[in-house]
Amino acid sequence: MSTDHYLTPSWPAPAEVRAVTTQRNGGASSGAYSSFNLGAHVGDEEPAVKANRRQLSEELKLPAEPQWLEQIHSDKVIQAQADGLVRTADASFNIGGGAVCAVLTADCLPVLFCDKTGTKVAAAHGGWRGLAEGILRNTVAALECDPQELMVWLGPAIGPEAFETGVDVLEAFFEHAQSGAHTEAIAQCFRPHSQKPLHFLADIYALARAELAELGVENIYGGEHCTVNAAERFFSYRREKTTGRMASLIWLVNDES
Repeated sequence: MSTDHYLTPSWPAPAEVRAVTTQRNGGASSGAYSSFNLGAHVGDEEPAVKANRRQLSEELKLPAEPQWLEQIHSDKVIQAQADGLVRTADASFNIGGGAVCAVLTADCLPVLFCDKTGTKVAAAHGGWRGLAEGILRNTVAALECDPQELMVWLGPAIGPEAFETGVDVLEAFFEHAQSGAHTEAIAQCFRPHSQKPLHFLADIYALARAELAELGVENIYGGEHCTVNAAERFFSYRREKTTGRMASLIWLVNDES
């Protein structure tokens, strides 16, 4: 399902799992944040963000206020709570329901996780620093199950034709590679820029897949969107600098929901 507001993952998640990524249209924000901005830290008017977050909760019939995070491009994972408090981390997980995991992005990679039995979920914010340092590794570890029992969806992010990087990004991923095979897979994710020496075009989707494969995760979906090149649908920091944020959310429901 895709509407002006939401993009629903195409993956064979259990019936107990609900997951969406918001799109930029149909909210209360204006100007550079037009219009369904969920980020409270980007300079948008506070009443507009609150209205958008209310709309999000009402339209999705969320069981609790999302676990909003102060994202710091780290490898920190926390357990999602339903108390409305903002916590500092770049991923959250929930086991058994009662809380909503959420991350905010506008080019960084949102990564949603669930297990095949529909009892565990997580959401991770995959900026390149966090990806290199192990945010996906730590999220998988927090879920405490066989990686082959996990399903992962890669949400809208900067595409491989738009993600220009320097040598520092390449070196950061090499530094944290887990094996020789992982190093080789990382190298395949960087294509030399044809017009800029010592610059590359990086594939953030492929980098996430390489990390997940190294961890033993086999069931990986998504990864077909580019936030930079779809201005009508997605916010993009690289394209616009001053802009809003999409939210990617995942939660569990019971049979009565």
